[in-house]
Amino acid sequence: MTGKHILIFGAGYSGKAFARANSDTALIFGTTRSPEKFEALRQAGVTPLRFDGALTPEIGEALAKTTHLVVSVAPEEAGDPVLKAARDAILTDMPALEWIAYLSTVGVYGDHGGGWVDETAECRPVSKRSVMRVAAEQDWLELGREIGRPVAILRLSGIYGPGRNALVNLADGTARRLVKPGQVFNRIHCDDIAGALWHLIDHNLGGIFNVTDDLPAPPQDVVAYAASLMGVTPPPEIPFETAQLSPMARSFYGENKRVANAAIKAAGYSFRFPDYRVAFDHMWADGNWREGEARSPMKRS
Repeated sequence: MTGKHILIFGAGYSGKAFARANSDTALIFGTTRSPEKFEALRQAGVTPLRFDGALTPEIGEALAKTTHLVVSVAPEEAGDPVLKAARDAILTDMPALEWIAYLSTVGVYGDHGGGWVDETAECRPVSKRSVMRVAAEQDWLELGREIGRPVAILRLSGIYGPGRNALVNLADGTARRLVKPGQVFNRIHCDDIAGALWHLIDHNLGGIFNVTDDLPAPPQDVVAYAASLMGVTPPPEIPFETAQLSPMARSFYGENKRVANAAIKAAGYSFRFPDYRVAFDHMWADGNWREGEARSPMKRS
């Protein structure tokens, strides 16, 4: 043991991927709103705690020993729920704290007309959820300055991995190929979120990092590539204008940008899956594309 005690607020899909990559060098605690998710957290190597907006004695005990704090809870209109509940504890009751990470989104950049953006680009969020993300990022950075601890902001693109990918959607009959000319999205495999987090933790690095792949691509191309691997006919293309979409899904198409990832590479991280093709090839060859959270991926070295 290296003495690392890690607490994840909001230990969901990415948090469990992070925990499964633990090389038995850290104790990991993670929160969820739902006690029925406790067993899945335990199987991923996480000691589960219930957090529903208020600190419990168990969370307080974990905070007192935490060296590295990872926040993966979406902000609300009233602000960041973790800061609202735990700010005082972070200021006064976390003597071991060395580092904080806040998992944000590339949505903070808004629409850049398909142009490239990096961490120096202006944040001009379009959706209310992204506006709230920008505010939460600033609140966490300010807290870090106040307590003299590094804060890493990880701006994530569309998350995928085993159990959540176009191969699964094709097999389930839910895949669609929506076409909006010129539209591209970045993506990130959950194992690279985990890898980037571990790298930053191991070096206690703060700053803003786009954790995203090297290949912004039209979404219909991703489905077509998955279909080619499976040897099936891809679904027909659907013009975006006539597609039936939820308001949230449609809002994603209102933002078009190519997101660069040079900062996390400059920090020394090498992507395991630099683009969706490499990742899909790996998942298809390994047969773990559908297994999702039941799998046991390669541990980090």
